[in-house]
Formats: sequence, structure tokens, C-alpha cells
Amino acid sequence: MQLINVGFGNTVMVERIIAVVNTGSSPARKLKELAKDSGKLIDVTEGRRTRSLLVMDSNHVVLSSIQSETISQRLGSLQQEPYIHAAREEGAQ
Repeated sequence: MQLINVGFGNTVMVERIIAVVNTGSSPARKLKELAKDSGKLIDVTEGRRTRSLLVMDSNHVVLSSIQSETISQRLGSLQQEPYIHAAREEGAQ
């Protein structure tokens, strides 16, 4: 189980993330409203501007004040870590 920081010490499980969405589009705003209406909206912005939406496999939508590009980079670095560790172990032998 891997966790990723989505701002202010809040974390979500990497395996449960379906999409990281920028908030600028009309469909993103609609997604936010639908999640709010169904009680599946989780706001971890602590009053700051929402910069990204994380869509989870449970149909929850997490609002984050971290930009979607930054979250994508964090996800990418987590996916590369097992390969880096494996390469180090092979080099040590």
C-alpha cells in the first residue's frame, strides 16, 4: 500500500486513484458538483484554491490545492522507485 501526499499532510492510496483532473474545465466543475450532491466530495484544501481533483475508484472526488502536474509527478516517481531499488540491488551483487 502506497500513499501520496495531496496537501497539508493528507494522503490517499495510490492504488485507488483513477484520474487526476485539472479544475479549469466545465466537466471538472460538473464532476465536483455531482460528487458534492451524492456526498462523495472530500475537500482537503483547507480553504485554499482548488487546483486539482482526484477521482477515486470508490466514486469519491478529492479536492486538492496542489496542482495536477505536481501530483502526476509524485505518482510517476512512486512508480519508478521499485525499479530503482531493484537496479541498486543488482548492482550490489
